[in-house]
Amino acid sequence: MNFSVSKTQEKRKELTALRSKIGKKMKVTVLKIVMLALLAVGILGFSMFFGVANGVIESAPDLATLDVAPQGYVTTVYDSAGAETIKLVSSGANRVYVGIDELPEHLGQAFVAIEDERFFEHNGIDTKGIIRAFVVGMTSGSFSEGASTITQQLIKNNVFEEWVSQTDFLVKLKRKVQEQYLAVQLEKKLSKEQILEYYLNTINLGQNTLGVQAASQRYFNKDASELTISESAVVAAITQNPVANNPVTHPDTNADRRTKVLDKMLELGFISEQEHAEALADDVYLRIQNINDTMDSSSVYSYFVDELTEQVMDALMVEKGYTETQAYNLLYRGGLSIYTTQDMAIQQICDEEFADSSNYPRRTRVVLSYRLTVTHADGSVENFSDSTMAKYFKEAGQDFSLVFSTEDAAYEAIEQYKASILQEGDQVAESVNFTLQPQASCVIMEPSTGYVKAIVGGRGEKSASLTLNRATNTTRQPGSTFKVLSTFTAALNESGMTLATTYVDEPYSYANGQPVRNYYSGYYGLSTIRKAITRSMNIVTVKCLTDISPKLGYDYLLKYGFTTLVDEDIVQSLALGGLTNGVTNLELTAAFSAIANKGTYIKPIFFTKIVDHDGNVLIDNTPQTTAVMKETTAYLLTDAMEDVLDSSLGGTGAAARFDSMPIAGKTGTTSEDYDIWFSGFTPYYCCSVWGGYDVNTSLEDTNYHKVLWRKIMQRVHENLERREFEVPEGITTATVCSVTGKLARSGCPSITEYFEEGTEPTAYCGSH
Repeated sequence: MNFSVSKTQEKRKELTALRSKIGKKMKVTVLKIVMLALLAVGILGFSMFFGVANGVIESAPDLATLDVAPQGYVTTVYDSAGAETIKLVSSGANRVYVGIDELPEHLGQAFVAIEDERFFEHNGIDTKGIIRAFVVGMTSGSFSEGASTITQQLIKNNVFEEWVSQTDFLVKLKRKVQEQYLAVQLEKKLSKEQILEYYLNTINLGQNTLGVQAASQRYFNKDASELTISESAVVAAITQNPVANNPVTHPDTNADRRTKVLDKMLELGFISEQEHAEALADDVYLRIQNINDTMDSSSVYSYFVDELTEQVMDALMVEKGYTETQAYNLLYRGGLSIYTTQDMAIQQICDEEFADSSNYPRRTRVVLSYRLTVTHADGSVENFSDSTMAKYFKEAGQDFSLVFSTEDAAYEAIEQYKASILQEGDQVAESVNFTLQPQASCVIMEPSTGYVKAIVGGRGEKSASLTLNRATNTTRQPGSTFKVLSTFTAALNESGMTLATTYVDEPYSYANGQPVRNYYSGYYGLSTIRKAITRSMNIVTVKCLTDISPKLGYDYLLKYGFTTLVDEDIVQSLALGGLTNGVTNLELTAAFSAIANKGTYIKPIFFTKIVDHDGNVLIDNTPQTTAVMKETTAYLLTDAMEDVLDSSLGGTGAAARFDSMPIAGKTGTTSEDYDIWFSGFTPYYCCSVWGGYDVNTSLEDTNYHKVLWRKIMQRVHENLERREFEVPEGITTATVCSVTGKLARSGCPSITEYFEEGTEPTAYCGSH
């Protein structure tokens, strides 16, 4: 072998060159492998991304089955004249829908300018907006600038409501992909005008308002169709943050954003330089504040609306078959229009007289409502109430009542009670409320229609909705008002008796041996049914019911519409209103209205019709009627009850009389003077007034309810033409002895009495 230097160098070069070639080849191979791997990963990644994206899109809601129109609308209540009285609103439902063609063009332009300036150009996704938001985010470090289009916002609000509060990144990313996909699809399905209309009726605009119509009424007290450019910019400025940009609570921040809205409208050519300047110069926030100051912000329902909601709920469930939850949602979120029977002029009269302290006894008291929660040092909790408080004092041998002469006296009792309970280290939470006493309630109905015109459920300020309603939900003993209903209706209508039929007013007992007592001392002796009605005679009434049977009287009460009666009430004391559960003012008024309506009972009606959000009549409230008695019987009872208001005849209701209109009525006072009533009617209206304490306490003044009745009804009839009660066919007259009820002789104290033809007496009085 040649080991010379030259050969050695030559060999070294050959080896070096070979390694170089091998190395280069290896590098190329590795590079190819890496490139192939990257390509494979890219293809795999793209496939995975495409698969995930496709899965996200496929899992998106089906646009064909979606309704992107806003849901949840305010229900509006109207009075008998068609004027709006109140809106029934639940959370997320204060919306009044309005079509795009009813809105000024600049209102929609204001929202487009500040929310989505390329709205009329893009296909649902604003690519330029996305790029702009990304660039701003990269340069500023904050990705707070939004790029959602109006179409996307509509989908977010009306399709993905449940995801609005989501914080999970993957969930939000999934929603965003679906939102953008659906936005593109929606733009193919709906016109830009329809999308904008839905959007303007969807957005949250603060103060519990949804949509531009509700916001316009709240902030400017007018329809959105009347908004100026300046006012439209105010409303549009709210959208970014309905709390921070509220024009009532934060006018400065709203004003800053309003300027941006107007500037953008000018830039986009929506308004002119002059319109821009005029809008900026408008002192709109002073106007908003003035409107806010004068606007009735009370959300407390009236007693009428309280009962109305119950009536509507019942109708929706019974007549339309809705569940209670469905009926509730429809009432408070369905955008119904409810046309009521309420006469606001009559209601105002009732409210004013009930608020007048001079119509009540001079001596007023308060009833205590008390709740106490005690957390002891060991963590245990005890609850106490006015009931346990009353029990404590009674067990201590003290004469105790929840009725106090003053609030101070009540607080003294509270402190004494707490001292017997509390221990060192106890923590206390208590609630103390007082209700003015004595109380009262009132119902006014139109007998010919069954329409309830006004109700008052109690005196004093109403502090909450759906509270105790003494006119409709509280049952009280009706006392002697029941005599006409439970006894004399059946006696005259089918038992062969007349107003001239006589009974002897004398000592008498129930079948169980308990004496029947009159409210007056002594006895009148032989007395007619007319006299028994006029002077409210207990013994004569009980005798009469005993003759015709309590069961027959009970059956007539059911025809009169009373729903609180039970079989245990089929006893002699039914004649005097001695009931297990009592009756409501509403049902008592409806019963007397049946007499006024010529013998036909109409179930009380609070609304005439309910119209759904689309303008279709959902319920047409057809009167439910029952024939209780003959028209002739109704007239005879009416004529007899006119005497109740005649003091010269010993009538018990004379204090309720006024002279501008004929009046028929009946008084009622229960044992111990717990409840006082006057139910009466004219040819126009029927009204019942109840008075008493919320807890059974004897009244010192048993006349104030008649004063209330007279003052209310006299004002109600001020401008009404005088009418007389119509005498129906089948009524005749005869001159009879006022004592015996028989045909009068020359020596008799005689009266002209009314009879149904064929029932007049044939025998002459033999006592004079």
